[in-house]
Amino acid sequence: MISTARLPHRSVLVAAVFALELATLAFAYQVALSFECQATEAFAQCRFLRSLVARAIAMLAVGALVVLALPGPFARFAAAAASHGGARAWFAVHAAGVAILFVPLALAADGAPADFFARAVWFWGIGAIAAAAGGVLWLAPAAAWAALLAAGRGVVPAALALAFVVPDLADLALPLWDIEALTFATFAAVAWVLWLTGQVPYTDPEAMTIGLETFAVHIARQCSGVEGLALVLVFSGVHAMLFRATLRQGRFWLVVVPLALVASWSFNVLRIVALVSIGEHLSPEVAVNGFHSYAGWLFFTVLAVAILAVVQRMDWLHRGATVPVAVRFLRDPVAARIVPFVAFMLGGIVAAAFFAPPDLGYPVKVVATGAALAAFLPVLRAEAWRPDAVAVAAGVAVGLAWALTEPPPGAASALLAEALAALPPAALAGWVALRLVGTIALVPVVEELFFRGYVLMRMDRGGPWWRAAAVVLSSLTFAALHGRFAAALLAGIVFAAVMLRRGRLGDAVAAHVAANAVVAAFAAGAGDWSRL
Repeated sequence: MISTARLPHRSVLVAAVFALELATLAFAYQVALSFECQATEAFAQCRFLRSLVARAIAMLAVGALVVLALPGPFARFAAAAASHGGARAWFAVHAAGVAILFVPLALAADGAPADFFARAVWFWGIGAIAAAAGGVLWLAPAAAWAALLAAGRGVVPAALALAFVVPDLADLALPLWDIEALTFATFAAVAWVLWLTGQVPYTDPEAMTIGLETFAVHIARQCSGVEGLALVLVFSGVHAMLFRATLRQGRFWLVVVPLALVASWSFNVLRIVALVSIGEHLSPEVAVNGFHSYAGWLFFTVLAVAILAVVQRMDWLHRGATVPVAVRFLRDPVAARIVPFVAFMLGGIVAAAFFAPPDLGYPVKVVATGAALAAFLPVLRAEAWRPDAVAVAAGVAVGLAWALTEPPPGAASALLAEALAALPPAALAGWVALRLVGTIALVPVVEELFFRGYVLMRMDRGGPWWRAAAVVLSSLTFAALHGRFAAALLAGIVFAAVMLRRGRLGDAVAAHVAANAVVAAFAAGAGDWSRL
């Protein structure tokens, strides 16, 4: 049966929503929209606005440390967040702010860069204020925030303030790239790794240029990896500050931090190697506008998580027992409904950063989604998954309607078909297999867990009118993520009706699986995998 239990630590799930929004904004303005602050007459203001995403990501990372470092205050904060009476109104403010942030995308195609910025800056400013203020007060009431910020003798606001100025601190570290020894070591390491992979590199340390036969990159200060060293130091400093009561500071700073700095430098070497290789062998556009925009933050996130995981598990670094984890995340039924969908969306964003066209990187989404579902498998087993004949029949009908009304393939489908045709037979077979697994087995589970199991049930407050509104609104959000809006809206309504018929989320999943299997069968019959 459908569980309507609330997540005790609702704040963690809201933070996951924030992370997904930030990733989408970063993708929209760094990949989908090619826009440089140098082209405007307000370079400093433009850079500050663009840095807000990085500042927000840094503050989310520090927030995760606060959860671990202050379990008692955070538990009280989470309890207040779970019973937050004014959350709906503030969510509306937050959602409106996020929507305003996307408005400039519609203005980008019209006018010069300077004119675009002059029009867009108001949307960015107002949207950022509304999204931030609404998000903070959607998460928890002001009194709960005040209590949390007062915990730890003022260490929480100090840590958050430090996270907010991380991009500024990173800018202060950029002159380190001019140190000849660091420059030479980085270029030599990149050349060595390229040589190990059977490629012949070209390096010019004086011009800060490195590349291969047809593709080379200029390593500017902002792309040198020095930023990553500064980020690691700031993250380590916040970690040491929050855990100062239990952490052995000498061992942490003399052992963990130097190793983390070496790892950060090594990641930057690998980032440059990957950037050059992607530009040479795959696509210069993907290398510059995709991988280059994401790799730095992606590697830093991996490293930050690794530092946290290692430190939390080593008694040698702590006085007494290691710090307990405050949230039993993987055992919560509501987290199981949201986190796999977040992983699916983030996997799509990463695929877009590394592959052209993005669907060529569909295996990345499969791996991310499969890993998230596997992590919550003990919780998911509790659902009633036995298929129902009515649900399967409804799904088959949805699949037939979707396949038979499919419009002629567009430019995106043609690009994917061309890219697939260029793959070696083994690679194509692997892509097709993973695409089928994702389309038939994983996507239906993830989307039904989120849209019907979480969104619909959160909106449904009882009574026929509330239920009807919940079905329509959840189906609208489902349709917004699919290319064919009307068809997806009708499919979402059918899946919702199937679930509500017996009160089983498993029925909606069965219907979705059947629908996607029918669509996959049509694609296989036509020999056109771009139709999936």
